[in-house]
Parts: sequence; structure tokens; C-alpha cells
Amino acid sequence: MDAQSIATEEERLRLAVRELSDSARNQFYTQLERQVKDPDTYAVLNYLFISGLHHFYLGNWWRGLINLAVFVAAIVLMFTNNLWLGIILLLTITIAELYALFHSQLIVREHNNRLMQQLLVALSKHEA
Repeated sequence: MDAQSIATEEERLRLAVRELSDSARNQFYTQLERQVKDPDTYAVLNYLFISGLHHFYLGNWWRGLINLAVFVAAIVLMFTNNLWLGIILLLTITIAELYALFHSQLIVREHNNRLMQQLLVALSKHEA
């Protein structure tokens, strides 16, 4: 997932949208507007450090639940005899979240590209 390949895919999708009929293109943008995600919102949800919210925002429910469960387990462990295990879990999840925070633009653009591809496939089937 590098910026160039994401930009190339985004441009390919935009060209494919131009090939749609006027009504299909209108329908595409109407559906896309409701479903497209904002990189800044994703970053803010990640930055709040309530682990997993950014995954829920993108619709990755299982990943969000696992992330949240590990976060809660780390906090609980920190108040037991397993303080160091809790700290290690918390540091591990923090490192993973920092990666997502610093790559939020790319992560959300890739998500939006997948969404555009799904909408194009659905509309192409509908037009055929």
C-alpha cells in the first residue's frame, strides 16, 4: 500500500466512472457521497486513543472489537498482579495505533477506492 499505487488506482476508477451513463454516474456519486469516509475523521478517532473506534468507522467490526478487547484487557491487567503484561499489551496496541494514525490518509483512500470499485461493479451489473 504505497501512495503511488493508491493514486493510480483512484485515477483508474475515476476514468471508469466517466464511462458510465449519466443516470448511472449520478447514482454512483449519490451512493458514494453517503458511504465515503474522511481521513481526518479516521485520524481523530485513532488519536482519541479509545482503541478500535477508527476500525468501526471504516466498518471493520471484528478488527475494532479485537482492538478494543486487547485495550480493555491491558487496562484490567494493569490493576492486577500482571502490571507488566498490561503495560506490554498497551505499548503493543499503541505502536499499532501510531502506524494507523500516521498512515490514515493512505488507509482511508484505499478504503474509499475499494468502495468505489464495489459501487462500479454493482452499477455495471445493473446496467447490463
